[in-house]
Amino acid sequence: MTNGQDGSWTFLTNHSHVLICLVRDPEQRVRDIAEQVGITERAVQKILGELEDGGYIARTRVGRRNRYELHPGRPMRHRVERGHTVTELLDVMGRPVEASTDDR
Repeated sequence: MTNGQDGSWTFLTNHSHVLICLVRDPEQRVRDIAEQVGITERAVQKILGELEDGGYIARTRVGRRNRYELHPGRPMRHRVERGHTVTELLDVMGRPVEASTDDR
């Protein structure tokens, strides 16, 4: 599995990729998130734990599955991103991609 088109690098972290997956479908299985992000299920579980510990998500058990509630008003963590919230990222990246005529 790879993160980018050629797998060498990407603009966003796996943490942001997981959040983007959750904003699109808060009831996704870890397996589905792992497949979309291109990382192992174990890595997704670790990221989910870190996001939960940081207060960015809350997990609720619904039957045999989890439902994730996002708390995107929290600040982004890196000093370069200081002054911005996760909401700003998710507002742009959480929407499904639409075809663009600018990609010629």
